Amino acid sequence: DETGYANVYFFMGQRFMARKYKPDTTLLITGRIKGGRAAKMVSEATCIVIENDFEQALGILPNYHLAGNLTQKNLQAWIKTALAKAEQELPESLPASIIKKCNLPDRVSALKNIHFPQSWQALSEARKRFIFEELFLLQCGLLYYRSKNQEARQGLKHGVDGEKLREIIKALPFELTPAQKQAWLDISLDMQDVKPMHRILQGDVGSGKTVISALALAKAAENGYQSCIMAPTEILAVQHYETLSEYLAPFGVRVALLTGGMRAKERRNLLEELELGIIDVLVGTHALLQEDVRFAKLSLVVTDEQHRFGVEQRAKLANKSDYAPDVLIMTATPIPRTLALTVYGDLDVSLMKGRPPGRKPVQTLCYTEEKRNEVYAGVVRQVEAGRQAYIVCPLIENSEVLNARSAENVYDELMQSHFKNIPCALLHGRLKGAEKDAIMEGFSRGEIKVLVSTTVIEVGVNVPNATLMVVENAERFGLAQLHQLRGRVGRGSEQSYCVLLTPSDSPETLARLQVLRDSDDGFYLAEKDLEQRGAGQLFGMRQHGLPDLRIADILRDTEVIVQARNMAQSLIKNEAEWQEMLEFVKLQLDDRFQMIFNV
Repeated sequence: DETGYANVYFFMGQRFMARKYKPDTTLLITGRIKGGRAAKMVSEATCIVIENDFEQALGILPNYHLAGNLTQKNLQAWIKTALAKAEQELPESLPASIIKKCNLPDRVSALKNIHFPQSWQALSEARKRFIFEELFLLQCGLLYYRSKNQEARQGLKHGVDGEKLREIIKALPFELTPAQKQAWLDISLDMQDVKPMHRILQGDVGSGKTVISALALAKAAENGYQSCIMAPTEILAVQHYETLSEYLAPFGVRVALLTGGMRAKERRNLLEELELGIIDVLVGTHALLQEDVRFAKLSLVVTDEQHRFGVEQRAKLANKSDYAPDVLIMTATPIPRTLALTVYGDLDVSLMKGRPPGRKPVQTLCYTEEKRNEVYAGVVRQVEAGRQAYIVCPLIENSEVLNARSAENVYDELMQSHFKNIPCALLHGRLKGAEKDAIMEGFSRGEIKVLVSTTVIEVGVNVPNATLMVVENAERFGLAQLHQLRGRVGRGSEQSYCVLLTPSDSPETLARLQVLRDSDDGFYLAEKDLEQRGAGQLFGMRQHGLPDLRIADILRDTEVIVQARNMAQSLIKNEAEWQEMLEFVKLQLDDRFQMIFNV
């Protein structure tokens, strides 16, 4: 700065320092600058004696995290020795053609410039090289995983849409939206190909994904094959069973439900009919993965909210067929395209936006907690009008650490005040499966008017008569999760409302919640959530069955993701180049991505 002066203090080895740093010696000192304008000091200082030309010595020096007795000087010296050895022995990890096409530095040069860059540009190019390499290897793995699946077993080819399927579409109580028609075209054409389908149907909440899956299941039945749909919860499995029975049973498609709580005799009869081919469509939860669940001719596997299962479970279900079945995954989690290439890189993506006709947008309101009594008076009015409501809380019980309202506490408060004469229930993840099912059945039938719950109702719960949701401590949820929760109302023809309650009156909190108030586009909200919270919290790789990335960032490096995907696709098409690289790719996949690529 303008003073050009700072103090450097050494608290150990004063005599050694005096001998080493004689008067008129030029030093390069790095460390933390502390203090104000009057007096500055350098803490955690590292000193380098500049013996020759100052300008030549003053390069870009690395500053490593240290532990124990390590020093910057020692660590830098050891890394320089390792880099000198690497120059002779370290193999290149990318094909020469891709290095040339993408204008990347070679591996050794990139390593040198990551540690001891010749310039800021050289550092930037080296960093890009290793970001590209990590994403490229991941894309190679995803594409290789897919190609091995397709080669391992022959798929089952379905015919063009027949009379039964056309009748089912004609009988639907609504016309398919343009987005639904396009998604169905994608899926139908995939099923008509001998190569097995690997597709994800990504739709916003309430976009009508279930009816598209119903058409796929009907197409399998029309061609004499069996299919199954696996849901993450028993509540959702029951809902799918009821919806599919309504759409398909009148046309002779036999739909059955397999749950963990079935009686032994009932389960035995169902499994016998399944193995004989009497059942066309089987709906269930993780129970479908059990060894004794055997199909006569399984041609289609549908999984709902796939990130709750992971790649291994998806593969286990697909292995229940002698053929490679078509795989369709449904998710209501909006993920921008570049992130989908990473998280769902082994799948084709069909995107559905918009909502089916007849559904009104949910009106979202945001209040501070001073309005709580007025809000709950509004819940009472909705119930008196014959409607139902959800109250969502971030915690099950009160916490000494977190200052937030719990479901148990809110339930007790409301039962002694506003909801004294209203049938209510408390739902959370610690209840036994049978208890949760009984509560949800009561709510679905309209016997329970208000459901006080945690986020267990986030996925798939469909009660068209529920027109109001109140979210306590809304500031503790991400925008994407609030949007998922909000999707539980507005599923009928009546106007629905979502009220966000927060104890915070900070402009930042209110501005963030107002983003949700002003938009019902899940993809836009996912982008906003990415901006505010980062990709790591939103789309953790491990929840999708993939490892965390070491250097790349799926939010920051979107352009590199697309480039890596394109390069991986072109490499796999070039048989000679791919075979040359295959062994290295396998080693890298085993080292970095062994949790999914057992190749």
